[in-house]
Amino acid sequence: MGSLKEVRNRIVSVNSTKQITAAMKMVSAAKLRRAQDAIVRMRPYAEKLQQILSNVSASLDSNEGKFSQQREVKKVLLVPIVSNRGLAGAFNTQVFRLMRKALSEASTQGVEVSILPIGKKAMDMYRRSGKLDESLPTDLAGLYEGLNFDKVAPVAELIMSAFVEGRYDRVVLFYNKFKNAAVQITTEEQYLPIPPAAEKVKGEATKGEHIMEPDRATIVEQIIPKSLKIQLYKALLDSNAAEHGARMTAMHKATDNADSLIKELKLSYNKARQAAITGEILEIVGGAEALKG
Repeated sequence: MGSLKEVRNRIVSVNSTKQITAAMKMVSAAKLRRAQDAIVRMRPYAEKLQQILSNVSASLDSNEGKFSQQREVKKVLLVPIVSNRGLAGAFNTQVFRLMRKALSEASTQGVEVSILPIGKKAMDMYRRSGKLDESLPTDLAGLYEGLNFDKVAPVAELIMSAFVEGRYDRVVLFYNKFKNAAVQITTEEQYLPIPPAAEKVKGEATKGEHIMEPDRATIVEQIIPKSLKIQLYKALLDSNAAEHGARMTAMHKATDNADSLIKELKLSYNKARQAAITGEILEIVGGAEALKG
C-alpha cells in the first residue's frame, strides 16, 4: 500500500501544479492582449520613423549628424532586453545566446564591451561579469511596471549622451521581437550610430534632398533624439509583448503535460490497486484452502 499512497500523493501534487500553470496562462493571456495592442499600434509609426530617421541622417554632414557618426569601433555598449521573471520557455535564453555570440566576436576583434542590462534576469546574468558601466543605471527592472514612454526616455538620453561623448562607438540592442503569441523573433539591432537607409527593392536609393521644416537645426536638436527614444521604447514594447506570449505558450504546454502525466499516474495507480486487490484475494483463497485441509 505504500506505493499506492506514493502515486496518490503524486497525482495530488501534479494536479496542484496544473492549477497553477493554468492560472498563469490565463493571467499571461490577459496581459498579452494589452501588450499586443500597444506594440501593434506603435510598430508602423516607429518603423516609418526609423526609415525617415535614416534618410535624414544620411543627408546631414558630419558636424550635424552627431548620432550617425561612423567611428572606428573600439568600445561597444550591448543592451540585452529581457524579462523580470522566468517560466517563459526559452524567451530569455535566446537573447543570452545571441549576447554570447556578440561577446565572443567582440573578444576576437579586440573590442572593449560594456553591458546595460534591462530586466531582472539580465541583471542576474551579468552582475558579476565585470562589464557593467557604473555611470549608467543598472536597476532598470522597474521599467516594465507601468511601461510608458516617459519612463524609457531618460534611459535613452543617457545612452545617447554616452555615444555623443565618445564613450561608446556603437550601441546594440538585443531583444525578442513580437510576431504572435507562439513566435518571438530574437533580434540584434544597431541603435547607434543610426544605420544608413537601406535601398528600395527596385534599386532606387532612399538618400536624397529633403525639405526640412521648421528648419535643419530643430530637426537635429529635437526630432532625431525624440525618434531615438521612440525606437528604444518600441524595443521594450516588443519585448514585453513577446514575454507574455512566450509565458502563455509555456504555461499552456505545461498544463497539457500535467494532464498527460495525471492520466499516466492514474493508470499506474489503478494497476497497482488492482494488483493489491488480486493479492489480497489470493491470500484469502489460500487461507480458506488451508483451513479446509
